[in-house]
Amino acid sequence: MTGSTAVSFGHYQPARTVTNDELADRLGTSDAWIRDRVGVHSRRIAAPGESVADMATAAAEAALRRSGRRAADVDLVLVATCTAFDRMPNVACRVAERLGITAPGAFDLSAACSGFSYALAAADHAIRAGAATRAIVVGADKMSDFLDWTDRSTCVIFGDAAAAAVVERAPAGIGPVVWGSDPAKGRCITLEAAGPGVLPAVFRQEGQAVFRWATTALAPIARQACRRAGVEPADLGGVVTHQANVRIIEALARKIGATGAVIATDVAESGNTSAASIPLALSKLIERREIAVGAPVLLFGFGAGLTYAGQVISCP
Repeated sequence: MTGSTAVSFGHYQPARTVTNDELADRLGTSDAWIRDRVGVHSRRIAAPGESVADMATAAAEAALRRSGRRAADVDLVLVATCTAFDRMPNVACRVAERLGITAPGAFDLSAACSGFSYALAAADHAIRAGAATRAIVVGADKMSDFLDWTDRSTCVIFGDAAAAAVVERAPAGIGPVVWGSDPAKGRCITLEAAGPGVLPAVFRQEGQAVFRWATTALAPIARQACRRAGVEPADLGGVVTHQANVRIIEALARKIGATGAVIATDVAESGNTSAASIPLALSKLIERREIAVGAPVLLFGFGAGLTYAGQVISCP
């Protein structure tokens, strides 16, 4: 059966860096407290007029440049996001228009921090089914628009970013997805308006409940993604989980058994960037040549819903 592969990744982060010291002065906390709690020392925050579509387009352009492909050859655009203010036209159509892509399939996907892995699987399935030949898959979120900047338990965690992959038909390269959800725990993470037409919504999460779920329930699912791809965890070249916080990342990598892999910890310098976090972290690792071309890399997203999704890909 014809499959698909990711031929390139690209990313974009806003210009403004916000350090822990800047937030500590405002919140009555300290750099040490933030680092100890979530492992973050800085994050990028988008300008007030910088939209999810702006960031998504910049990331897609970067991925296209690295791929050597033309925008005209793309026939599917997927954007994973949960923070776009505008509903119509969707972000995918905005990105397609700005890139000059004519008549692609184009849709947004909302699975929060699992979004990129969900969207990558959707692109892979579309290509396998013959519904597309080349896709741009983007994860983009502007969390800063929805944070309570007086709540130190949440606002210190997040940042804004976008990252993208160019995916095309190939014999192999993207392994089978393992995805699912735990809707009974959905109230642990919310981004809900106070009522119809009331904006902005405010992000809330039960941090300890999410931490327990992530560190106890998810490792067996990640190992299942490896089994479905025919890869032993010890043979992985990289592990790129959702960049929630350093403690969750380290616990998952240890329980997965990825003893020889490069473990992505971009959260330290970028914060939790939601749907952008997995492709952002991998794009940087590829840029620094920290993972060998062709090495198997586990991507594993988890977040609001509660949702999860993972697959093993061949590093471009």
